[in-house]
Amino acid sequence: MLHRYLAAGMDLALQIFRIMDLPRTAAIWMCFAIGVLAPHGALAQAATDPSTHVVNVGVYVSPPFVVAGEGTYDGMAIDLWEAVAGNLDLATRYVAYPTFRDLVDATRNGEVDAAVTNLTITRHRAEVLSFTQPWYDAGLRIMVSDEGSGGFWSVILGLGDAGHLRAYAWLLAVIATATVGFALFDRKFDPDFPRRWRDGIAESFYHVISIATAGRTARKNLFGWMGRIWQAAWMVVGVGVIAYVTSSVTSVMTTVSLERGVHSLADLPGKTVGVFTGSVAETFVGDLGIASQSYPDIDAAASAIQDGEIDAIVGDAPILEHFAHSQPQSNLTVVGNIFHPDKYGFAFPHDSELTRPVTLQILELIEAGVVEDLRSKYFGSGS
Repeated sequence: MLHRYLAAGMDLALQIFRIMDLPRTAAIWMCFAIGVLAPHGALAQAATDPSTHVVNVGVYVSPPFVVAGEGTYDGMAIDLWEAVAGNLDLATRYVAYPTFRDLVDATRNGEVDAAVTNLTITRHRAEVLSFTQPWYDAGLRIMVSDEGSGGFWSVILGLGDAGHLRAYAWLLAVIATATVGFALFDRKFDPDFPRRWRDGIAESFYHVISIATAGRTARKNLFGWMGRIWQAAWMVVGVGVIAYVTSSVTSVMTTVSLERGVHSLADLPGKTVGVFTGSVAETFVGDLGIASQSYPDIDAAASAIQDGEIDAIVGDAPILEHFAHSQPQSNLTVVGNIFHPDKYGFAFPHDSELTRPVTLQILELIEAGVVEDLRSKYFGSGS
């Protein structure tokens, strides 16, 4: 529309130039003035044109429903809104808000005409906003770190608590004593044994570790049948040592995983959970009495769990699943089943004239299969 006004103004200036025989400089200045002022006049006319309705839409960036680009927005919720707005001849101006709570407050106060994101329909929000027909079924899930409870230091602490580290210290002392003993013994009775202490200690240490880890020895038999019996006895000791180390580490890893790991909602009491500010998850976790830390978005929460500030993240299932799938380098995974099922809808201030027509458009797009096509586009056909 703007380019039509601009072109008309330029044509008018050229006609005046020809009729009045104005100097070329005057015509240039006239064209410049029209080029500057015409857009403002066009905007003013568009604002008063009953056929043009500019809608201020508040958004909360939450991939894959709302994805921020360079001055633009994309995502499933944006695509759906654009389809609705196109059918209703609405022009859209997007305004981003940092949290769900800020978006809800801005919509309730009339700062924006609509809220477009993965906004869960709840009783509390319905008291202050008008919602459309739900267009997406979701729920809450839990995200944890793959390197969380079974990490190296957790296992070390578990071994210490169980007293195994003290036993390992005694084993190291026995290995050191056996190494020195074998070196002294072989230097005296084996003429082929290395004469240099450094070489001799290394040779004896190798034999001791071979017995402890592999249950076999390559030492020369210097005493016939009695030597073989002694070697067999040492092999039995070595098998026992490796069996003890293996079983102790395995049992401690299992215990640590059960005690400190998060696999479902039942494991959250006693943990610190990350939630998104103003989200349904924040309210749900708070009602359960679980300690929580609020973050503005999933990137901040993911950094917190990687830094060990929190034990898990509770949030909308599709958001957590999309993040874990799109950023495998984060070493985060989604566990457990969906709980607290909910639905997404667009929201408007109470008594908004947009609620009914937008709802009817959403129903029409659902019946036409457009919403399901968008779901497949962003989540795959198997979602």
